[in-house]
Amino acid sequence: MRLGSCLCGDVRFEVEAELAPPDACHCVACRKSSGHVFASTDVAVEALTIHDPHDALRWYASSARVRRGFCGHCGCSLFWAPIGGPKIAVAMEAFDTPTGTRLHMHIFVSEQGDYYALDDALPKHAR
Repeated sequence: MRLGSCLCGDVRFEVEAELAPPDACHCVACRKSSGHVFASTDVAVEALTIHDPHDALRWYASSARVRRGFCGHCGCSLFWAPIGGPKIAVAMEAFDTPTGTRLHMHIFVSEQGDYYALDDALPKHAR
């Protein structure tokens, strides 16, 4: 089991599954919502348990098909989820302990910011 939380700790979660290798999304929406690149791992919805005793979790519909979960108290970006989909992307930076994973690819590099370079050998996908 992997544990995680937002910055203030009001939203906590548990993942009861092996973590898939994460990807780094460079799209404009991810960069704006997270503050830079959004690195996440896809988790089956049934493997994720969210604890929100302070009713801090907020969801923003960033498109007709996708919503983004964040803490309404500290602003921490936590989740990216296709509405009604079987999986939810969990932000790598929100895990409390080492994940034992490694980034495996970059996506939406066609929207990458001009202030950083992608110098690694990982696969890079335009979309």
